[in-house]
Amino acid sequence: MTKKDTTIKNSTNQKSPSVAERSRSMRRVGERLFDLDRWQEIWQTITKNKLRSILTAFGVFWGMFMFVAMMGAGAAFEKGVMGGVEGFATNSCFFFADKTSVAYNGFRKGRQWNLKTEDYAAVKQKVSAIEYSSCGIYKWGSTVVKGEKTGSYVVAGVQPEYNNIMTTKITQGRFINEIDILEKRKVCLIGKRIYEELFGKEKNVVGQTIQINGIYFQIIGVTERLSESYIMSNPDETILAPLPTIQQIFNLGNTITLIAATAKPNIKVSVIQQQMGDIIAKRNNISPDDKAALQSYSLEEEVEMYRLLFVGISVLVWIVGLGTLLSGGIGISNIMLVTVRERTKEIGIRRALGATPRTIITQIMSESVVLTLIAGVAGLTFGVGIMQLAGAALENSDGFFKNPQISFGASMAALIILLIIGTIAGYIPARRAMKIKPIEAIHEE
Repeated sequence: MTKKDTTIKNSTNQKSPSVAERSRSMRRVGERLFDLDRWQEIWQTITKNKLRSILTAFGVFWGMFMFVAMMGAGAAFEKGVMGGVEGFATNSCFFFADKTSVAYNGFRKGRQWNLKTEDYAAVKQKVSAIEYSSCGIYKWGSTVVKGEKTGSYVVAGVQPEYNNIMTTKITQGRFINEIDILEKRKVCLIGKRIYEELFGKEKNVVGQTIQINGIYFQIIGVTERLSESYIMSNPDETILAPLPTIQQIFNLGNTITLIAATAKPNIKVSVIQQQMGDIIAKRNNISPDDKAALQSYSLEEEVEMYRLLFVGISVLVWIVGLGTLLSGGIGISNIMLVTVRERTKEIGIRRALGATPRTIITQIMSESVVLTLIAGVAGLTFGVGIMQLAGAALENSDGFFKNPQISFGASMAALIILLIIGTIAGYIPARRAMKIKPIEAIHEE
């Protein structure tokens, strides 16, 4: 038989592990994993010196708590700041008329002009990238009467799509619809404060009437603002009515106060803002260089600035948080080195009795991981509990911090990172323990 034939025969005789052998191998792994004696030994080692273990675990506990606290504070700050623009479409822009600051096309500087409904119609027709649009007119100091109660409030004439751009919460009734616009109905929605001042504790006011400058309007809804920020007027102190109705009863013709629009998805607001501005300026003989005559405002830059700010805060929180977790892991590693030094004789006896290096490494690393996870879970639980209490205290707050919390994904990521740190922290002392020679260790005093 040739050497080649012998090689082929030997390779044929080497059978791959059978299903039964793989099953036995997995069973042995499971037995090692769920060996109660092993876990009891780990627990006894950790609790042998309780004060040292507690002080060591406190570093990890505090690191995890600080990480959770910073994540919660960052989330609360983001919600508080973004709550300031809640209710506004973040892809919206607004246009207002003001005095001209540049002489143009025969018109003098300082000319007073107004937006018209025709400007709005032209913009809506020519700018295809607009998703929602509305124009409106505001009248400040309008007298409103209900029975013996009187107040001075803002009356705004708007269109149905207004609520898709400057959203308000409708607590009763409905919003203005197309039929209200076409028929110039004398219907209105009142803000929360107006409702409270004119109707007191009445629960349902839909269907009742109020007088606006001596003209009766039927209430079809009650609104409540969603944020502290608003355009033109506070929604809680504003009465919304169909635009044509307000133009007619106040004898305003086709004059409007503002034009608002939102961009279609995946289109920047600046695109439609530029197109709308060019159309309006051209129709009203406004110089392209006159930045004061046609005022425009967009949330795009503000929201982008906030987004970058919160990304930076998130990165900073993760860097500082990982630093605190790592410092706790270093503390675990140092204590495990001390523990290994104290157990030199014990480890030597184990090696003399046949314990493999792998067994020694696994034992030391298991102790490090268990201590790290116990402290980490305790810190996470404590941090979440503190955030719940803080959230309850800040629930009705109007400040920049609202509902602090950490996401499930972030908390699981922190625990996984902590597990890795604990494993590495245990591996260094375990390597030192593996290098201990049995004979030298037995004679160690």
